[in-house]
Amino acid sequence: MKYSIEINGLRVDAVYQERDIDEIFLPLLNRLTQMQREKGGRIFVMLAAPPGAGKSTLASFLKQLSQNTPGLTPVTVIGMDGFHQRQEYLLTHTILRDGEEIPMVKIKGAPVTFDLDQLRKRLSRVVAGEDCDWPEYNRLMHNPVENGLQVKGSIILLEGNYLLLDEDGWRDLKKLADYTIKIIADVDMLRERLIARKTASGTDYDQAVQFVERSDLDNARLCLNRSMDGDLTLRLLPDGSYEITRGEAE
Repeated sequence: MKYSIEINGLRVDAVYQERDIDEIFLPLLNRLTQMQREKGGRIFVMLAAPPGAGKSTLASFLKQLSQNTPGLTPVTVIGMDGFHQRQEYLLTHTILRDGEEIPMVKIKGAPVTFDLDQLRKRLSRVVAGEDCDWPEYNRLMHNPVENGLQVKGSIILLEGNYLLLDEDGWRDLKKLADYTIKIIADVDMLRERLIARKTASGTDYDQAVQFVERSDLDNARLCLNRSMDGDLTLRLLPDGSYEITRGEAE
């Protein structure tokens, strides 16, 4: 199934195989619907994946699938990218990396470049069942847009890179979730996808390669090597399909 969506200010085109829809995505949405009905209130779901794995697009597709399939509880999707530190902050603050003091903007996307405290505070409202505003990241503006989304609904799905990261502060996020999903992928495949995404936003190819090698790939390896298990783990394959490596979709 062909699927197109605008994410972070950019158009993204994807193709999802019917087998994955029938054997993974619909059973997953049925499971979440059942969990929500048994709880009798809002459930909070986290989808964690490394950069370049297509998590935002998949989350958006699951939202559409839940809305268009009778009997499913509609899913509301939000992202952690809205909690990027603002560009002006990253340009004026530095960090020590490999013995060198560098501007934080050079490693934008690393865990330290997110406002984790604000993310936790907003999530506490979401988990409590409150309808609230949510910031949305715009990749063309390089900044979050405050109150870009409204969090409403009975199934809230948060997608992001570090939601299952096994490091101080981050690991506590998992305790908030009713269900967690993890996506893994080959790092070389992620490299090519990241370069393509960077050039699609207008970056020169050589600059895109440099940024991916210096920043994005380190973040991808961190996600792959230091993330906790999810209730469901999916591997993204080179042809864009998925396989279940841990847990069950239903």
